[in-house]
Amino acid sequence: MNEIAATGAAPAPAPPPASTPPASGSGGAGGTPPPSGGGATAGKSGGAEASSALALFTAATRNTDVAMALGVVAILVMLIMPMPPWLLDMALASSITLSVIILMTAMFIEKPLQLSSFPTILLIATMLRLSLNIASTRLILAKGHTGPDAAGHVIEAFGQFLMGGAVVIGLIVFSILVIINFVVITKGSGRIAEVAARFSLDAMPGKQMAIDADLSAGLIDESEARRRRRELEDESAFYGAMDGAAKFVRGDAIAGLLITFINIIGGMIIGVAINDMGFSEAISRYTILTIGDGLVSQIPALIVSTAAGLLVTKASGQGTTDRALIGQLSAFPKALGVSSGLMMLLGLMPGLPFLPFATFGGLLGYVTYQLATRREARTREEEEKKERAAERERAPGEEPISKALTLDMIRLELGFGLLPLISEKSGYRLTDQIKALRRQLATEMGFVMPAVRILDNMQLPTNAYAVRIKEVEAARGDVRPGMLLVMDPRGGQVDLPGEQTTEPAFGLPATWVDKGLREEANFKGFTVVDPATVITTHLTEVIKDNMAELLSYAETQKLLDELPEEQKKLVDDLVPNQVTITTIQRVLQNLLGERVSIRDLPTILEGISEATAGGSRNITAITEHVRTRLARQLCAANSDETGLLPIVTLSPEWEQRFLDSLVGQGEDRQLAMPPSELQEFINALRRLYDQLAARGEAPVLVTSPQVRPYVRSIVERVRPATTVMSQAEIHPKAKLRTLGQVA
Repeated sequence: MNEIAATGAAPAPAPPPASTPPASGSGGAGGTPPPSGGGATAGKSGGAEASSALALFTAATRNTDVAMALGVVAILVMLIMPMPPWLLDMALASSITLSVIILMTAMFIEKPLQLSSFPTILLIATMLRLSLNIASTRLILAKGHTGPDAAGHVIEAFGQFLMGGAVVIGLIVFSILVIINFVVITKGSGRIAEVAARFSLDAMPGKQMAIDADLSAGLIDESEARRRRRELEDESAFYGAMDGAAKFVRGDAIAGLLITFINIIGGMIIGVAINDMGFSEAISRYTILTIGDGLVSQIPALIVSTAAGLLVTKASGQGTTDRALIGQLSAFPKALGVSSGLMMLLGLMPGLPFLPFATFGGLLGYVTYQLATRREARTREEEEKKERAAERERAPGEEPISKALTLDMIRLELGFGLLPLISEKSGYRLTDQIKALRRQLATEMGFVMPAVRILDNMQLPTNAYAVRIKEVEAARGDVRPGMLLVMDPRGGQVDLPGEQTTEPAFGLPATWVDKGLREEANFKGFTVVDPATVITTHLTEVIKDNMAELLSYAETQKLLDELPEEQKKLVDDLVPNQVTITTIQRVLQNLLGERVSIRDLPTILEGISEATAGGSRNITAITEHVRTRLARQLCAANSDETGLLPIVTLSPEWEQRFLDSLVGQGEDRQLAMPPSELQEFINALRRLYDQLAARGEAPVLVTSPQVRPYVRSIVERVRPATTVMSQAEIHPKAKLRTLGQVA
């Protein structure tokens, strides 16, 4: 480019001034300019034209759309305007160059869609060859009588050098090229393009459904789905265009054959009738030029047809042509070995030349040996990699430091003597009972219990176990493997031989007895449980006592995410417009802290929405309002087997004392009761409930809504299992059974 610019910018030499005398022998007198002066002027004009052409070329290269348009216009101009021989040589060379570029590109691309513009390229290349055919025909018929270079040196070279100057050889070579291009390559590639277009169109609905299925399953995102759909559309459009573009190649071959025939007949008529040439001379001259022109056109056509065949036969994803052919042909060394043996055998047969067959047989044998050696080395290397990977898996890797920061939400530690309880051979099935416990809690409380991690702890006594909540010990107990725990439902001592103890979950008197006494214990009406059930029951009570602490922010978010679809609108309106996830978490923790089931989560969310609609942000006030919405559930959960709700009321005196002890305004009120009065209340409560417990009663303590949270905060320290309800939480249809009054 730099050389062209420098040459085009060089000015033509200026003519000498008029006052300068001409050189001797210039053939002019006085100031008359010599004949060469006209040449100098022409040189200046040619330099200006070259500069204009260079400027046009530079502008076209900067604007590819303009360059493309100019190229198509130039092709159309060649169909009409005559071309000088030197320009025809340049155009024929560009046609051959373009065909070679197309072939190499088709070989090196990995997928057909990487050259999706091939139909357009094929049309332009075909039009270029046809326009050059017309331009060369015009020169051959007009100036063929002047000599073999009448249509340029390229056609002369093909007519003289490649054909050897023999008309018969040229005709045969040209005919073979036409047959190869028209019958073999063009016909085959056109059929493949037709079938590929049909199959691509038929498979499009299935591929679209597969993309939609992957998107629905979450395997791909929306951008990837759009990319795949666009690629599918491009593939269908490409194969459809290739089906039509194959007709260009077929028509090009037919046109080349007809143009050659017309040139030969027309050349002989013009040579004999117009240019007074002899018949044999006209045949030789025009036939050589015509066949040379046909070869110049058919060789690029054959190259482009081969590129089209390579493109439509390339399966998607098979890679470049060299990897596809060499990689797949060399994938079977046995086939190459057998071929090598056959070539050597043919070389030894009498009458056949030994050297060619022996050369290729030996080459195939060497390739077979190298491939077998490489495959064996590759197999050995893969086996070594697998062994090293297996060793790395077997070797205990050092845990990352971040593992030490992970907390076990619930951990059950067992002493050495209790390890058989988690063995599959044991009939206790402790792990199965814990799995059932998680399902039971989810059903009863609406709380998904975290997974329980079971570990052995050699520091514990042999038959001891410990329950840890967030790695802090929350409970501990002892069991006797191989024995049964027997308890009297009435709370008395068991009159069976064994080891007397205390049941760890509820603190009831119990006895460890031998398994052989099971039937006798059942006959006497005692409760009999195995060691695994003792541990599971204790674990259940510990979890129920700590459910509020176990309900994390993430678990709350998970509960909201798993709500039915029809409840999603409620969550969207509530969060974050009215409350945050943390507020919902705190309300649920307050409910779980009093062992209130949160399974009816939609009703709880509705209660939160109602409580916060007036602008309240006090967690206790919101919780109290939610409890009133759960009145039916609370009454049903605390009713006895007869359907009656046993209650104990707070005397009016104690109600007034609690109200008088509240200090503060609005939502900031607190209980400020003197310690002596608190102790008096606790003693009265304890006396009454002890009397009722002796009769087998576990009533609910009912207070006014204003003091319920504060009474509950006192009761939970002395009697955690006692339920405290307000009068607003008693459902209108609940049947009450009053058992006493805290006076």
